[in-house]
Amino acid sequence: MLLIAAVGTGLAGSDGARAFAQKKAAAAKKAPVRKAAAKKPPARKAAAKPKAPESTPATRAVAVQLREQAGGKVKGFYADRGFWPIWAADGTLGPEADAFVAMVESADLDGLKPGSYGPESLRKAIRQAKGGDPAAVAHAELELSRALVDYVADVRRPRDVGMTYLDDEVKPRKLRPDDVLRAAVLTKQFGSYIADMGWMSPQYVRLRKLAADKWLSGEDRARLRLNLDRARLLPGPWTRHIVVDAASARLFFYQGGKQVGTMRVVVGTPETQTPMLAGMVRYAILNPYWNVPTDLVQKKIAPRVLGGKSLAGMRYEALSDWSADATKLDGKAIDWHAVADGTQELRVRQLPGPGNSMGRVKFMFPNNQGIYLHDTNEKALMQKPDRHFSNGCVRLEDAPGLGKWLLGKPITAFAKQPEQGVPLPQAVPVFLTYFTATPTAKGVGFLKDVYGRDTRA
Repeated sequence: MLLIAAVGTGLAGSDGARAFAQKKAAAAKKAPVRKAAAKKPPARKAAAKPKAPESTPATRAVAVQLREQAGGKVKGFYADRGFWPIWAADGTLGPEADAFVAMVESADLDGLKPGSYGPESLRKAIRQAKGGDPAAVAHAELELSRALVDYVADVRRPRDVGMTYLDDEVKPRKLRPDDVLRAAVLTKQFGSYIADMGWMSPQYVRLRKLAADKWLSGEDRARLRLNLDRARLLPGPWTRHIVVDAASARLFFYQGGKQVGTMRVVVGTPETQTPMLAGMVRYAILNPYWNVPTDLVQKKIAPRVLGGKSLAGMRYEALSDWSADATKLDGKAIDWHAVADGTQELRVRQLPGPGNSMGRVKFMFPNNQGIYLHDTNEKALMQKPDRHFSNGCVRLEDAPGLGKWLLGKPITAFAKQPEQGVPLPQAVPVFLTYFTATPTAKGVGFLKDVYGRDTRA
């Protein structure tokens, strides 16, 4: 909903996967997916629209005053809804007004200046509205909405923390006043949306609370601020999306205003880090190949072949190049000594099957770094407290569970043919990020900075 709503290919995808990725990416840019082409699964039902406020004499009187007083950046929003109030839906201001002012009074936690949002003027307007005069209520309503527009836009304004944006849908953009206010009223509970900072990610809200600790050292506060800046790039929970936290090696997914799932993942080693990326998961590949990174071909496969193993026996095959038209090579005709000493680069892929490193499915957000989410057969790694073992991709504890959420149906029938592409009913944003700050019983704690990103900042 809120504006960042809205993701590999290249060397990491096989020939069939590359062709499929190119075709789907081109189609996605030209036209939206037709809703009639697929059934609407239960998990994808639109959230119920908020109940319209009851029309009372008091509310109608406030609406009349809003028509007279509304102007500037919020006028269009109120005009579109017949000047019906949102802060005074029953004709009087609700507790969310005071909760919001308390929030902006602590805007320094967001790295902002509280005075920029006029908290004293807001308090005065709220007090004057307590008497029930429609003109005073309308004035307070408009002042609150203007402050909300400014505050949300400022809190959401991105900082440069090294995130790479793969798709236009997930690139941060300037928020329009109408967008901010419409997002607020489309939720089921306006009061909860304000109190919980529903326009921000749950990670941001949690870290913001930690920032109130007055006993933080200067170094810890700087690290926490960096974590907050990473979190402010994420959408709020009303946007259907996935977050992968490479620091804790966990994945979370959200929709309808709440977290609906989480799982352990295996992410990149310090030498082969999972990058910070934001993109759109557009399709799944069933029965995938695994294109082996060239350094592993040199260090792992070539020595085994030189030791007497065969490619076919290990369920690998060598290809002439990285194109979609690559041809298979005779393993006996390859100069494996040259491959082993690094003077010859060779493309090798692992065949689909029970032992494939990709498992039975991978979820693709097209990028040129060869990063994606995928199944794994090495489930024992999920039980380790430190799960930084991959070459950069994200191995999933529960790929079928994520697949059911993404596709709207269980992944039960796997194709017999390799590399079967299955488009998602709707592309889903995914954010690969890095959070080292975490709440503890004593306040703020920090995970091990495995990738050294906090110290480089």
